[in-house]
Amino acid sequence: MPRKGEYRSAPRPERRDPAPSRIGRRRIEGAEPNGHVGSTTLDPSEFRCAALAAELADEWVELGATDDLGVATMRCYRRAIRSFCHFVDAHLPAAADASLAHTVPDLLPVILNWTRQLPAHWPPGSTEPAHQAGRLRKLVRRRGAHPHRYVTAHLGGWLTGSTGLRRGATREVDEFSRADKKALVRAAWADIGALERRLQRGRDLLEHAVDPELGGWLEPANLLWAIDHGMPTRDLLTHLPSPADWPAELTDLLPPGTALNYRGRTLLRILTGMLYPRNRDLHGFRILLIAATGHTSEEVTGLAEDQVEFTPQGVLLTFTKNRARSIRRRFYTSSSAADTEDGTVTVTHLATGRLDAADILRRLLAATAKLRARSGLTSAPLFLRSAIWVYDLTISRFNGDMNGADLNIWLEQMKLRVSGPADIRRLRKSGKVEKALAYRGRVSDVADDNSVEVFHGHYAHGTTVKVIAGHVITGAQQRWLDEALTGPTVLTEDAEQALDDSVGAAAAGLTPQQVAQLRDGAMDMGVSACRDPFDSPFGKAGDLCPVAPLRCLECRHALVLPSNLPQLLLLADHLARLRNRLTPQHFHALWGQSHANLAAVLADRAPAEIELARKQITAGQADLHLPLSAHVEFDR
Repeated sequence: MPRKGEYRSAPRPERRDPAPSRIGRRRIEGAEPNGHVGSTTLDPSEFRCAALAAELADEWVELGATDDLGVATMRCYRRAIRSFCHFVDAHLPAAADASLAHTVPDLLPVILNWTRQLPAHWPPGSTEPAHQAGRLRKLVRRRGAHPHRYVTAHLGGWLTGSTGLRRGATREVDEFSRADKKALVRAAWADIGALERRLQRGRDLLEHAVDPELGGWLEPANLLWAIDHGMPTRDLLTHLPSPADWPAELTDLLPPGTALNYRGRTLLRILTGMLYPRNRDLHGFRILLIAATGHTSEEVTGLAEDQVEFTPQGVLLTFTKNRARSIRRRFYTSSSAADTEDGTVTVTHLATGRLDAADILRRLLAATAKLRARSGLTSAPLFLRSAIWVYDLTISRFNGDMNGADLNIWLEQMKLRVSGPADIRRLRKSGKVEKALAYRGRVSDVADDNSVEVFHGHYAHGTTVKVIAGHVITGAQQRWLDEALTGPTVLTEDAEQALDDSVGAAAAGLTPQQVAQLRDGAMDMGVSACRDPFDSPFGKAGDLCPVAPLRCLECRHALVLPSNLPQLLLLADHLARLRNRLTPQHFHALWGQSHANLAAVLADRAPAEIELARKQITAGQADLHLPLSAHVEFDR
């Protein structure tokens, strides 16, 4: 037993102090979706849990730098950090001491409670709660993987397990109707024609233009010459007089009623619009290329010069889908290109052309040629747009969701109305539906540019596909229903005698040979006669009917003759005994249709006929031969 003073306390685990966090506001700069350079900031000092916010902010900055993410994506991470930190401030009393490296205060319950309350802030089925929880966990996991940063060990289960939130589902859109799609394509052709006429006007003016230093600064053609030769648009205005003193040559270019303080910027927009397409002008090309190729807007507008290869027969395109991390090459045959004797290619540009991908791309390349040359890029994107930012000319990628120049604005300016939302994804789905119809629903062929699972989840719900599938299902159900309801043909004595006449035999669907076999008893199946025992709907063609006589009253080939009445009464007695032995559900499943048809046949017989048939049964002149299986019933 140890003596006094010999007791030693257990060694304490070594504690790793967290690395000091940087102080101050964090800032991330990067590319905006519209192509401009943007920024977003996060200030940890606005939270009581400033140390925790600073730890997350450090990972946020490094994530944006190492993964080369856009500003829009980093704003989503910023939103998750702010939401979590505000929750910590409101629900953790010691928020100022909160840190990913400390076990006290414990952040795990706070994280779980924050995750649990996220769905309440978003519409049902939204994907945002799961995304926010996943973004926070990604930042914490990054910090834990750093060799010089510490994350407390008991958060490991949360980092490796499930967030506990459903992924949610995006709201699917329906495809455009055929009428709406035709109207969109027609409007796109008209808009492209208007753009080409506007650019042609600018080229015509350039042919007669000179350096404005020599020819004067008040001639629109000379101003176009200066812009075309790279003069900054802001400097252009310095050579012009006050807008109030502009000559008619310049004021006639402006819309009526343009205010004096807007004349300079408006003039620059009009002049650059004669040389370069704007964002709004590229919607028509996007619509036509999606309709012609069937690919997504992302793939079409992401095409660059080195991804387009023209041949005399058409064009070979290399599509890149970033979301699916896939690259596909597709060849589209041209209907407007033909070889000439000297080996060049002659292209016929139609005012209302067909959906010829090669022709559309040639016209797009011609429209954006000056922009691509001015951009200085080695492999410039095909969808480049110009804009006047304040007074400066900017060149950037096409933005389909740009404020004031999106698809809705384009439809309004084209005076076109479509049913449902103006979503470009609906045009892609229209192409998918048309492909499904062309391939008669073979999903393996329809889903050639995505997986079968993606097709079932995003495209198979289309209205057209549903309607066609409904018609197919209804047709199949009607066919089987008709066969099920089409029972035996019951012949009266007069009808049986009329079989000797060719007209009566034809009405019953019998040939003279079958009538002769019917008279001889060669077609007797026990409870009825049969048109053809070797063509049974219950067996293979060419084999003898396997279910006679038990299912004769459910067969459309059966012919019930007056002489079959005694056998029918014996069968009715047999079914009455089965009905007393079996449960109603079991009896109905096995004999329900035969029992109903038999009751209908006997109801049409006169009481005297039934009494005579009963006497034949009593005298032993009629009997019913049933297979052994008819006397043994097995439970299901």
